[in-house]
Amino acid sequence: MKLGMAQLVLLLTVVASLWGCVTRLPALIDPQDVTGGLVVGRVTTALTGDRSRRFSPAVRFVEIEDQVFRKRFQVEINSPDRHFVVHLPFGQYRLTRVQISEGPFMSMADVAMTFPVDATAMTYVGTWRFGVDVPHYGRMLMVSVVANQAEREKTQEFLDAQYSTLKGSSMLEMLPQPTEVEARLYEVMPYPRYPRNFRRHWW
Repeated sequence: MKLGMAQLVLLLTVVASLWGCVTRLPALIDPQDVTGGLVVGRVTTALTGDRSRRFSPAVRFVEIEDQVFRKRFQVEINSPDRHFVVHLPFGQYRLTRVQISEGPFMSMADVAMTFPVDATAMTYVGTWRFGVDVPHYGRMLMVSVVANQAEREKTQEFLDAQYSTLKGSSMLEMLPQPTEVEARLYEVMPYPRYPRNFRRHWW
């Protein structure tokens, strides 16, 4: 009986660890590893409300989940404005989470925006704009997707400069839906130690 209980605990531990696995991807795939199923886009951050802040926000990572196999991919952005080019297998995906960094402080928001990834052509998912609210209780994150002519041209220029082998390749526009969402931002623990005279929030 004890052996059976131990096996059950081990099984549950393994299942939990597998469920929690996340594949981390750099924002830019190595040019030598370029294959089919490329997803191309851009991430930017913008301030909403009071702009006189000690720390400017940046996107630390975005998390994307395969809707069929439930595999999660964490794209490491670490910038307030950056293009990304990653490989994702053909399928239906959902942008599920974004982490924002502001100096030593971190916050997280859960979102739900879906998009397909084509198997043959590059999938262009537009520019993801993350509007970060002023620090206060109940602060929000505004997410919008933009894909106008100017943004497409910037992305094409970036691809031509970074990935010469992709010149002339077809690019299929598949914008995440809905194109605008609003989500609550939550602090990520552990909270950093900071001098007492510096207040993160005023409420």
